Amino acid sequence: PQKTCFHRSQTLGFKNGYAFSRLPTVGIGRERLYVNQLSQADLDELSNKKPMLTYGQTKRAPPSGFTPAYAAFDKKILKFDAYFQEDVPLSAEEHYRIRQVVIYYYLKDDSISVIEPVVQNSGLPQGKLLRRHRVPKNDRGDHYHWKDLNRGMSITMYGRTYRIVDCDPFTQVFLESQGIELNPAEKMVSDPYTELHRMPMPKYTTPLEFDRLKQFLTYDKQVLRFYAMWDDTDSVFGESRPCIIHYYLVDDTVEVREVCKQNDGRHLFPKLIKRQRLPKTFVDKKKTFPSCVLEISDQEVLEWYTVKDFAVGKATTILGRTFFIYDCDEFTRNFYCDKFGITDFQPVEIKKKPLEEVLQVIPPYNGFGILEDSLQNCFSLIPKPPRKNLIKMLENHNKVLRYQLSLESPNPEDRKRHFILSYFLSNDMISIYEPPVRNSGIIGGKYLGKTRVAKPGSTTENPTYYEPSDFTIGSSIEVFSHRFVITGADEYVLSYMESHAESFPAETLQSLRNHFRPQQVVKETANSDIPMLGTNKQELDELIVQVQEELKLHKHLNNRNIREAFLQCDEDDSGTLSKATFLALCNSFSVPTNTTLLNKLINLCLCEEDKINYRDFLRAFPS
Repeated sequence: PQKTCFHRSQTLGFKNGYAFSRLPTVGIGRERLYVNQLSQADLDELSNKKPMLTYGQTKRAPPSGFTPAYAAFDKKILKFDAYFQEDVPLSAEEHYRIRQVVIYYYLKDDSISVIEPVVQNSGLPQGKLLRRHRVPKNDRGDHYHWKDLNRGMSITMYGRTYRIVDCDPFTQVFLESQGIELNPAEKMVSDPYTELHRMPMPKYTTPLEFDRLKQFLTYDKQVLRFYAMWDDTDSVFGESRPCIIHYYLVDDTVEVREVCKQNDGRHLFPKLIKRQRLPKTFVDKKKTFPSCVLEISDQEVLEWYTVKDFAVGKATTILGRTFFIYDCDEFTRNFYCDKFGITDFQPVEIKKKPLEEVLQVIPPYNGFGILEDSLQNCFSLIPKPPRKNLIKMLENHNKVLRYQLSLESPNPEDRKRHFILSYFLSNDMISIYEPPVRNSGIIGGKYLGKTRVAKPGSTTENPTYYEPSDFTIGSSIEVFSHRFVITGADEYVLSYMESHAESFPAETLQSLRNHFRPQQVVKETANSDIPMLGTNKQELDELIVQVQEELKLHKHLNNRNIREAFLQCDEDDSGTLSKATFLALCNSFSVPTNTTLLNKLINLCLCEEDKINYRDFLRAFPS
């Protein structure tokens, strides 16, 4: 107790940069050491040395044999038979379930695995319930050892308690060799639900009054064939279908095959009714019993179909379908004649019911697309475009008749709008274009795309479309509830109709000729030889140019209407008008006759005392 120094001597040293250990020279607190100062290796070497003077240096003895545990216990496994109880809370027939397992203990690494033998159609996930590993025993980190396993005991692994009932002979010998006293073996517990529903072994008893073996040996490969008709016309889209009924004499089974014809639009089903015994009369059962899931057996059927139930000219109901037998083959006739003495097998003639003609009702036109194109949807599931007149398209390719239109509307702004109607001779389609006018407030451009326009009053059953013969100057046309007045046409229209005069009415040609006649008169004005008073042609041409420059300021003037008015007043086509008529026409069109240049032009156009050459005057109003 009086010791106060507890120093220890240094045992770690360094030599040439390497650490090495050395023995202490003094004890704790510098006390004297009484033990040998040699190291343990030196002591071991001295213990093995023998006298070497006579015999020389002795050899070291080999070490004793050593076998590691992983080699000694390799492929050595302890097997225990066990079971565990599992609760079944949601079943009215069982409250718990017994599941049998096998516990394997691997001596090599003290690991455990639990395997449940797979039972067919059990509906449970079976097989490996616990993978191979070291199973913890408690919360202190201990693991199960083979010393903890024995027969007649319960072991808990991961919250599930297993009852060990027995083990195999190797396990029994190993445990007894290690000094463990084994408990007596117990009987394996069976699952009560499985034992309750275990089917007994079927016992086959051959009745004395009927021998199945004799029937098999006598009627093997003998089949009766009946030709029947299944009348399904009462159902929706039903029809009469020919069928063949096969009756197998070897086991009294019936099979129904449907006769399929080529290109009848049906799938080639091999069998309408598969080969089976057909029930004829059932046992009286409750109406609440689900017959759709009833497995038909001898307990549910009083009478089955036999050979006596099939005959020519008789209707037979098979599984809710009525088959009328109208004929049979030669083997069937011979069988019935030998067995039952029936000789009347007159075939029954089947008369097919005429199909009711269903009138195709075409729905009304909905206004979308071309009438002929929309009508194709009513004729076929995959509509095809209407057929086109290719000869007409090739002959009239790029041939277009153009007309000038004006909109007939109560709105004053719409009356001033002008349109160009194009009639395509290749496909009889019409398109309308509105030339844009600056500062008019109306966007010009395409007014109507290429389409066929029906006349007012035409029906969808018999539509009539506009043709070039309907377009006369001054006539009105109605295009989708909009009325237009034809005010002019292209010169190509007149030339085309004159070259095909036999295809157009005379009224249409005459209206176009009357329309283009004033223009032809104006063209002849330059060659006019009507005398003028007091001027020459050069002076008149210079004055007309000056008048045209001045009239550009008057944008309200319509040169075309002025020309037509002067030409209509000249009934005798003389080229002159009276001065009073001339001035009245100028006032009606607001022609500024009070200007100096126009007065000079009028004076130069005087032919006689009261006559004015209006053709020279109209040169100042070019179209």
